[in-house]
Amino acid sequence: MAAIKYTDLEISDEMFEHQRIICDKNQTSIRIDKFLMDRLERVSRTRIQNAINIGCILVNDKPIKANYKVRPGDEISLVLPSDPNEVSDLVPEDIPLDIVYEDNDLMVINKPAGLVVHPGVGNSSGTLVNALLYHFQNQQLPIMKGNTPDRPGLVHRIDKDTSGLLLIAKNEYAMTHLSKQFFDHTVTREYIALVWGNIENEKGTITGHIGRSEKDRMQLIVYPDGSQGKHAVTHYEVIEHLYYVTLIKCHLETGRTHQIRVHMKHIGHTLFNDARYKGDQILKGTVFNKYRQFVENCFALLPRQALHAKSLGFIHPVTEKPMHFESELPEDFTNVLNKWRNYVSARKEILASENDGNIEA
Repeated sequence: MAAIKYTDLEISDEMFEHQRIICDKNQTSIRIDKFLMDRLERVSRTRIQNAINIGCILVNDKPIKANYKVRPGDEISLVLPSDPNEVSDLVPEDIPLDIVYEDNDLMVINKPAGLVVHPGVGNSSGTLVNALLYHFQNQQLPIMKGNTPDRPGLVHRIDKDTSGLLLIAKNEYAMTHLSKQFFDHTVTREYIALVWGNIENEKGTITGHIGRSEKDRMQLIVYPDGSQGKHAVTHYEVIEHLYYVTLIKCHLETGRTHQIRVHMKHIGHTLFNDARYKGDQILKGTVFNKYRQFVENCFALLPRQALHAKSLGFIHPVTEKPMHFESELPEDFTNVLNKWRNYVSARKEILASENDGNIEA
């Protein structure tokens, strides 16, 4: 069967789970369907084979057959269609929640980086949804229209490795009311991001359709001509220039998957340590060992993309009063910022010393 072209389909990010697996250098040669069965939780062999047949699983960016045998160093990209039946048996788990606000209708939490929002391929437990089920015990959380049963209470999402504020609906009325606010783009959201490079314009707006890349199904890209993807608008403003990186705040006019990450890369300012979009490489600066070690130390302090959902504003579904919440930057983000500030300060001192020397001479 020929691989289906994604340009022929209406692709929704809610429909797929995305993963990338790199085979170990000592990997033995076994069939790829068996290899993936051993590594993906609760995924049947039939589902894997079907995904291979329609071109959803690539090895080294090329389609393969189900009898392909993996080799050491193979890079496997999966765009696996979601199967609600495989993740519907949700189990409550006692996972701590950082609750910023809660009443009878909604809850706002501060999600830590590393916490997956809802179950999916490879993440059948240990998610925010599992934590919500435990927190609410026997209370039935609503499910947004169009969502699968594994996403109770979720009005929106943020990426696993993005920290910050997330809104939860506790009943059907709140879900409907809040969902419409997101649909109408009346919810205000501000993100803080550290990006590679010096952004010269203090303010800017990025407009461009976001859709899945045909070259790398794990990545989303901007289609400037609007031929693919969904309309997306991001407003940004510089907070602080830190020589080879810039601290910015972003306001989302739309809420597409990876929107800030994709839009900032599109204008040449990939998020710092964003592995999905190659931000975990030295994109600006020298290649000298001392600087390289400095950057690697920063990566170690912040082992994720430098993105934090700092503020959230909406109208309460029952009281109809404006609600606004703020969250502080987490420690890993703050530590990296301080390292860059120290780096910039040290550079200024060196330059000042060199200038004084020139004047004396």
